[in-house]
Amino acid sequence: MLTSTQELLETARRNSYAIGAFNVYNLEGVKAVVNAAEANCSPAMLQLHPSALKYGQLPLVALCLEAANTATVPIAVHLDHSTSVKDIRLALEAGVRSIMADGSPMPYAENRQFTQDMTELAHRYGAVVEAEIGRISGTEDGLTIAEKEAKMTDPDQALEFVQRTRVDSLAVTIGNVHGEYKSPPRLDFERLSRIRRLLDIPLVLHGASGLPESMISQSIQLGVCKFNVNTEVRQAYMQALQDEICGKRPGDLLQVAESAIATMTAVITDKLYLFGSVDKAHLHETPYAQALAKHEQN
Repeated sequence: MLTSTQELLETARRNSYAIGAFNVYNLEGVKAVVNAAEANCSPAMLQLHPSALKYGQLPLVALCLEAANTATVPIAVHLDHSTSVKDIRLALEAGVRSIMADGSPMPYAENRQFTQDMTELAHRYGAVVEAEIGRISGTEDGLTIAEKEAKMTDPDQALEFVQRTRVDSLAVTIGNVHGEYKSPPRLDFERLSRIRRLLDIPLVLHGASGLPESMISQSIQLGVCKFNVNTEVRQAYMQALQDEICGKRPGDLLQVAESAIATMTAVITDKLYLFGSVDKAHLHETPYAQALAKHEQN
């Protein structure tokens, strides 16, 4: 069932697990996420990166919303990493009720103003907003320790940011990176602990692809209740296509697609177990429709 992101995150936080948020680009990706979630009685999120929104446009949004609405487990649909007012408005008008207003590439004051404006806009639609302060790198190469620390989320600044913007969840930077980790990941858990003590909203960690179980577990214990996953699922999809197409006896189109779905589903299933959300679907008893109806009554 289509479910509020806020309900997913708050329930996960109360029960000490995290929600897996998986970037999808097409029907195969959507089916893989929903299949894995349903087979494991787990909540999950379908995420649309701006590049995916540009590629699939409104039909891809409609596909995600319909897949979430007809799923037998709680599924939220989320616009990920958007720096575009136009795209955010487009998603909201199309029925997406969860967005990430990503002003992190901007100077702090501009990020704060952008996030505040987008939060006010989204809240008028009954949508929730995730934001980010700190700057998550695509790679650790070439960064000194001081440079890397400078990009991390400052706890006191995070408090001021949340108070001013009234954002609903915050993605933090504690040493996590987008894409593949070029060296063993090192997360600043003391920084995360300080942020958690100051903030009472759900925390999000991007760059979960490649993080070991111990770091995932410790992050959850310190209040992270959503992990973004993209790279590993995308790599599984591409590898499955390569194996099928380059095989000696490649199957037809639907066989190739089914193989890709199965390969991605296996990766997503591993993440659901890692995040502790397997068999937690029953904890989410508030359908999104009820939450939206309450908003409209007010």
